[in-house]
Amino acid sequence: MMDAYHNPSAVESGDAAVKSVDDDGREKRTGTFWTASAHIITAVIGSGVLSLAWAIAQLGWVAGTTVLVAFAIITYYTSTLLADCYRSPDSITGTRNYNYMGVVRSYLGGKKVQLCGVAQYVNLVGVTIGYTITASISLVAIGKSNCYHDKGHKAKCSVSNYPYMAAFGIVQIILSQLPNFHKLSFLSIIAAVMSFSYASIGIGLAIATVASGKIGKTELTGTVIGVDVTASEKVWKLFQAIGDIAFSYAFTTILIEIQDTLRSSPPENKVMKRASLAGVSTTTVFYILCGCIGYAAFGNQAPGDFLTDFGFYEPYWLIDFANACIALHLIGAYQVYAQPFFQFVEENCNKKWPQSNFINKEYSSKVPLLGKCRVNLFRLVWRTCYVVLTTFVAMIFPFFNAILGLLGALVFWPLTVYFPVAMHIAQAKVKKYSRRWLALNLLVLVCLIVSALAAVGSIIGLINSVKSYKPFKNLD
Repeated sequence: MMDAYHNPSAVESGDAAVKSVDDDGREKRTGTFWTASAHIITAVIGSGVLSLAWAIAQLGWVAGTTVLVAFAIITYYTSTLLADCYRSPDSITGTRNYNYMGVVRSYLGGKKVQLCGVAQYVNLVGVTIGYTITASISLVAIGKSNCYHDKGHKAKCSVSNYPYMAAFGIVQIILSQLPNFHKLSFLSIIAAVMSFSYASIGIGLAIATVASGKIGKTELTGTVIGVDVTASEKVWKLFQAIGDIAFSYAFTTILIEIQDTLRSSPPENKVMKRASLAGVSTTTVFYILCGCIGYAAFGNQAPGDFLTDFGFYEPYWLIDFANACIALHLIGAYQVYAQPFFQFVEENCNKKWPQSNFINKEYSSKVPLLGKCRVNLFRLVWRTCYVVLTTFVAMIFPFFNAILGLLGALVFWPLTVYFPVAMHIAQAKVKKYSRRWLALNLLVLVCLIVSALAAVGSIIGLINSVKSYKPFKNLD
């Protein structure tokens, strides 16, 4: 008090310190509806959007559009339930939960916390591997596009994926030094713009193809048995297509981490619900356009990715630009999925070894592309090792559609449906065997069956991809 009396600036600096932190003592959050929407769009409009024409081809016009809309409605509904669980026990004034595992620990506890952690972090790691693969495929497609333009569409143009995977990994090593999710807003905004760009280009090229009259054969029920596929292929590819669509709506995996970036006023749950509605509705429009117009253009022979699998050859410069947008988008999307896993590992290490300078001490340094920032030796070493490992795994398993479907099927049910519903029942104290309780559990059961079938289809697709893959065939 004496210091405050003789030095009024001490009071002012104390007030400034209080104003710079939130009610939990952490650095003040500055996220808004717009930054949350950008994070969601970056997570949702990913590489999966380019496989939707293939998915619609397997399902057909009726089932394809129905499944797309159904997944959108389910994802939005359960995301609103999850948004109300960010604070506990009250959704507005309760204690913050910083990640998905924390939310499950607050409302459900027990072994379900570990189950949630396994499902979430396996998904996050898997997505970063998948994005490394897809980014390299897009960059390879630029080289092939130029080759086809110069030598003709039937020329043998071979470009190795591996140098591009390595280059993507080097960029991620640098960006991984961003300390936490709160510093990713600029990356997400750039990535969101890129995702809209390449999705719009894909839609535009598909519309041009339809307008030209050079369209593929389509059916209400999709691919025809005996013509396009065998009976068994029809079944398994249909299930795999459902997995692809589920993967396209997998942003609830990081919803709590996104919500933890929001400022406290207006209430985080209300802002998150608005951002979820904006993100899901916007992406669903793009999904339907990409899937349906792409199917109309290519018919039952729709490629797994109609930009990198060369559904289009010309104008080559536009296809090059679209593929460059994909790579730039995935640079940001990789970090959106990797940062929650980084923070999970680092927080646990901080708790286990609180006296370790290697783990806890930070230094001020200039990092290429990022400028002046705080550098921590443990963060530098472990995040670099993580990027190197995921890049190496991506080089070994360069399978696209099968990986997308399998990841979607594995995480959709527990993280998008089961946990949000179970926590809502616990939070709202929904009476057992009431109509609402029965309806919610019916939703959980139906989604479990769908996810299990999609997982089986995707596993069979992955096995077939492995059988047909010749290791290191591009090295020569």
